[in-house]
Amino acid sequence: MKRAIVLVLDSFGIGAAADAAAFGDEGADTLGHIAAACYRGEAAAAGNPGRQGPLSLPNMARLGLFHAHADSTGRVAEGVSLPNEVAGSYGYAQELSSGKDTPSGHWEMAGVPVLFDWGYFLEPEHSFPPSLIEALLEQAQLPGMLGNCHASGTSILEQLGEAHISSGKPICYTSADSVFQIAAHEEHFGLERLYRVCEIARELLMPYNIGRVIARPFIGESAADFARTGNRRDYSIAPPAPTVLQKLVEEKHGQVVSIGKIADIFAHCGITRKIKATGLDALFDATLAALAEAGDRTLIMTNFVDFDSSFGHRRNVAGYAAELEAFDRSLPELLARLEPDDLLIMTADHGCDPTWPGTEHTREYVPVICLGGGLRPGSLGRRDTFADIGQSLAHYFGTSPMDYGTSFL
Repeated sequence: MKRAIVLVLDSFGIGAAADAAAFGDEGADTLGHIAAACYRGEAAAAGNPGRQGPLSLPNMARLGLFHAHADSTGRVAEGVSLPNEVAGSYGYAQELSSGKDTPSGHWEMAGVPVLFDWGYFLEPEHSFPPSLIEALLEQAQLPGMLGNCHASGTSILEQLGEAHISSGKPICYTSADSVFQIAAHEEHFGLERLYRVCEIARELLMPYNIGRVIARPFIGESAADFARTGNRRDYSIAPPAPTVLQKLVEEKHGQVVSIGKIADIFAHCGITRKIKATGLDALFDATLAALAEAGDRTLIMTNFVDFDSSFGHRRNVAGYAAELEAFDRSLPELLARLEPDDLLIMTADHGCDPTWPGTEHTREYVPVICLGGGLRPGSLGRRDTFADIGQSLAHYFGTSPMDYGTSFL
């Protein structure tokens, strides 16, 4: 029976990629800098006194995570002792796509690199063209727009959330990624209304080649208690070619189970079942439940978004470390449920070094940590593209090969 589980630790980079300098990210290292902060005692002091001491990821370490990081960077992470033996197959992958964004990383790991340039809104202030704003306000019947700038999603709520509630104007903002984000209050503005505004924006943004429109609903009554909710929704354009997800469904009549935001990232292409979950525990529980029900020719793909959205972008080193340790503690339950022929892959879509200047993603190698599928423990080496994951899944399920990538099976 063929079953594959792909766990995407969103933003979990393991060292600056070969082309990091071109992105202003030379020296970035999400895992390495988190480990260093923990070793120096700075992670607990940074706001999470519940965790102390060196970064402790014994289960991922046994599967080869820190070996992959050492191969990627040429040094062992501070406070870490490499296990003498590893049970998994481990490597690190370079991104071939032109960006360091979420769709590019996910599509590439599914065998379809993004070899074109996304559209971006480059101006920090007055970011959006007046014609776009005018069309959105008219078609969505909005009284106006707040924001129109580059911003952190949490900071802009503190700055403009109260004005949004009193005016009824949504908060629209962007970042260094190819995104158009719309924040609105779930009750005062309405969740379904927010989704409808995003759908209109998605159509209007097609000529601009913007990768995602993101609905950012929030609750609370003042800047002191505004909080984003789990009802986020991403409106992505479709991948430019069939991914391994689509090939599994169309060629092998297989099942692709999306957990978390995976379906949105792939514009629901190649998804046969979508499971909504928010938070690490709920995402892990949903993955375990999906695995218990999975039959032959099933791919389960889960995105653990909080590594990126709650800790990487917010430059919260202590929170990122605690989340990694919580993920690692959950891992044995999944490992215990794997069948001999199952294939487990743990990876990431880009980096988001919480010690790096700014709040954006970082161009890094990502881990490729595998168990099962006939693989022998040991190094998979440097992978030239995330698409090696997609090619390996194509090989595993027996679909037609992908145009990019080399199978490591």
